[in-house]
Amino acid sequence: MKKLMLLTTLCLFIQTGFAQNMDLRNRIEVTGNATQEITPDIIYVSISLKEYMDGKNKVTIDQLENQLEKAVNSAGVPKADFTINNVSAYNNTYQKKKNPDFLAAKQYRLKLQDLNRLNQILAVVDAKGIQSTNVDSYDYSKMDAIKRDLKIKALLNAREKAGYMLTAVGEKLGHPIDITENDDINLPAPRPVMYMAKMATADAAPAESDIDFKTIKLNFTVRVIFEIVK
Repeated sequence: MKKLMLLTTLCLFIQTGFAQNMDLRNRIEVTGNATQEITPDIIYVSISLKEYMDGKNKVTIDQLENQLEKAVNSAGVPKADFTINNVSAYNNTYQKKKNPDFLAAKQYRLKLQDLNRLNQILAVVDAKGIQSTNVDSYDYSKMDAIKRDLKIKALLNAREKAGYMLTAVGEKLGHPIDITENDDINLPAPRPVMYMAKMATADAAPAESDIDFKTIKLNFTVRVIFEIVK
């Protein structure tokens, strides 16, 4: 009997402690949203050069690379923003030893903030030596500030939404109990191919870019639980 009373007392003690730790406040859960359109101001472009035969003479990758380097310098692109993206030098050397007619290729990467510079660069590089150019990715220089502003706007949107919903049923909005943010604001991937070089005729026009910085809509959501007060 004493054991039964002790067990009952223990169960009541556990239940009382559990009830004290439970959050019994009335609450409402809403999702806040915020969107903003931005125009990317940084673009990463890859340029692929490839040797070609001009009659019996080969236009080498070194010649094409020198043209590209001079064009990049003339366009005012910082040296740090012009890098070799994909060097297949080992493969090129091996293939040349194996086959003297092998046409080597190299790929370079440019970081640009002005698309006019890309047009300026492509216009003075031998168009028949440009195998292709691609948009690798783009970015926005003030992304951190945009993320901060969107989070604030999404939180205010959640509060406004919860407020008018509770007003409609005669209740009052209290302080937030829990906030869960969706920190996944990223620029979507760009379209992969920007330009495919004309390789055939001697009167091929200079390479032209049809890329443009288009506005992109960013979206941020936040889930908020508010207390309902009397």
